[in-house]
Amino acid sequence: MEASFVTGEETALISVMEGKQAMPRVRPPFPAMKGYQNSPTLIQNTETLANVSAVFQMGPEYVSGAGTDRSKGTKVITLSGDVVHPYTVEVEFGTTLRSIVEELGGGVPDGKTLKAVQFGGPTGAYVHADSLDIPLDYEPMEEAGTIMGSGTMKVLADDSCAVETCRDILSYIHDQSCGKCVFCREGSHQMADILAGISERSGKPQDLDLLKELGEAMKTGCICGLGRTAPNPVLSSIRLFRDEYDFHIKEKRCPVKE
Repeated sequence: MEASFVTGEETALISVMEGKQAMPRVRPPFPAMKGYQNSPTLIQNTETLANVSAVFQMGPEYVSGAGTDRSKGTKVITLSGDVVHPYTVEVEFGTTLRSIVEELGGGVPDGKTLKAVQFGGPTGAYVHADSLDIPLDYEPMEEAGTIMGSGTMKVLADDSCAVETCRDILSYIHDQSCGKCVFCREGSHQMADILAGISERSGKPQDLDLLKELGEAMKTGCICGLGRTAPNPVLSSIRLFRDEYDFHIKEKRCPVKE
């Protein structure tokens, strides 16, 4: 059976394990009470289970000796995009995003400059290059408007277009949506369509207000985390790189590639 992005949601994964379509369900009941075949189910990602193994092997004091007061231990980070070393690395909580990019990743190649990073996978928000001294810690990252997510960290150089990057991300998210809830199914389709129009030189000034309206509706109306976090890259990129959207709409061309 082919995997899909939505199976990262626990109830959707349980549905697949039962031989059904990958669709999340409304909770409660939670899997711990009623999961696989209506039985209490412990379902976690492999990183969490690996940490449980470390606690049993090394002891809780050893594991909690790393990290911060609120986020103990380590986190697996996958660096991708415009970075010299696209590694998968394990770092302590509390490590700054800047040090991950510049020290572990080797910075941006080919003499380019760092523009932003997208943290947390396809539904993670953008963090501007000037704000990368955020520690890898759940609360500070939430305050910065992004999510921990899968730990994927996509690095964007100065020749990356915010509009075109978001267009590709929303097209992927729409393709991966299970379609169960209207907010995600239609919202991701409309956002992808609007972004494609802006990128292809037919955008209108009112498109940006519509993107923000759709994004806020998805954040509150979607059933699962995929739909609720899907607007993150669009809303954050509009906030950080509004000038690129305006340039696309007014000049009918990309501001960084032409």
